[in-house]
Amino acid sequence: MKNIEYSKYISWKMLGWLFAIQLLIALVARSLAPLGIIIGDDLQLTKSQIGMFPAALFLGQSLISIPAGLLTDKIGSRKMIFFIVLLLGCSFLIISISTSFILLLFLISIAGFAYGASHPATNRGILLWFSVKTRGTAMGLKQMGVTLGSALATIILLPIAKSLGWQSATFTAALILLVVGVLICSMYSEPRSIGYVRNTNQTKPTSRKIDFKNIIQMLKHKGLILITFSAMLLSGSQMILNTFIILFAHEKIGISLLLSGVLLVIAELGGSLGRVSWGIISDHLFRGKRIIVLLLISILVAMISLIIALLPHGTSFYNIAFIVFIFGFGTSGFNGVWMNATTEIVHPSVSGLATGFSITFGSWGVIFFPPIFGSIIDQTGEYTISWLFVTFLMVLSIISLSITLKSNGGTKIHKLD
Repeated sequence: MKNIEYSKYISWKMLGWLFAIQLLIALVARSLAPLGIIIGDDLQLTKSQIGMFPAALFLGQSLISIPAGLLTDKIGSRKMIFFIVLLLGCSFLIISISTSFILLLFLISIAGFAYGASHPATNRGILLWFSVKTRGTAMGLKQMGVTLGSALATIILLPIAKSLGWQSATFTAALILLVVGVLICSMYSEPRSIGYVRNTNQTKPTSRKIDFKNIIQMLKHKGLILITFSAMLLSGSQMILNTFIILFAHEKIGISLLLSGVLLVIAELGGSLGRVSWGIISDHLFRGKRIIVLLLISILVAMISLIIALLPHGTSFYNIAFIVFIFGFGTSGFNGVWMNATTEIVHPSVSGLATGFSITFGSWGVIFFPPIFGSIIDQTGEYTISWLFVTFLMVLSIISLSITLKSNGGTKIHKLD
């Protein structure tokens, strides 16, 4: 009994370190959303160009996710996280002294390599430390670090940017990541390194030929493709909310810049609660049936995006805050369920590859949709059609998940434990 209790203690302790590193990574990488309006004013950018910041970040993520997944499966999470901290921190240090829009896009893409690699690295940690019965909750808690990190970026970095400039804000974020991130890496351990091995029947690919074969198998996996397509739509909608809610509230609704920044914090707090809540719901209410939960999230986001499209100028802060909270609860809260779905449909030995595969193609939603959203605003001069575009994306997600649900009844495609 004591050994079981100790192993549980170690698992949750390691979750704490994974959560902390996820939060720090998000504090840096996701700072582009709250700082976008200030960077845009400083460099005189259009709405479409501001939308290219998250697009560049997720372009880097899409290019690196599969290689990062393969590398994570080979070298383990701890070493991978260390490399991620160094690459992301150094990228943003250089960003803090850059003034060219093109150079910023290039550097943000490099930072996207680190941000994209963080998902398979930390997801593998969850897979190895937790059983399927608690993995949804653990993944939700870990993913909550992303939304809380983004919220902290607004709370900490936006005031710094307003008073000292966005360069000072990005430098501060990078320095925090490099110092604290390295300390966290020294605290985190792999299960086997401390003599704790859960029975996941894990094996490692032994050659590039096997790795290539696994990639081909995933390309043929209907369930994985449909889930990834839905994740692409949800991810794009999530980043649209994060990138444009400040601009929308300030320009369309008429709320002050400070309170508009608070709305982003509220959206991320909603997302943080959503990541834990949806994980618990999928674990206990739906007994691990992740597809049903993703379908419910898509329906919720479709309804909320339709409501926000119809909001008039002068809507009270409290009303829009409630709407944005629910919006974030859905579109920023789906990630943990998505991450579980990608790791549970394949053998544990290729869980990093599965995550990287899904993130690679899921990232294309963030690459394309925020710039399209911004371009609609540039062309029409208002936001209504842009938010209806989000509703349309959710209709496509609902269709995709409904097909998946019909194919397998919402059950897990691959049982791990």
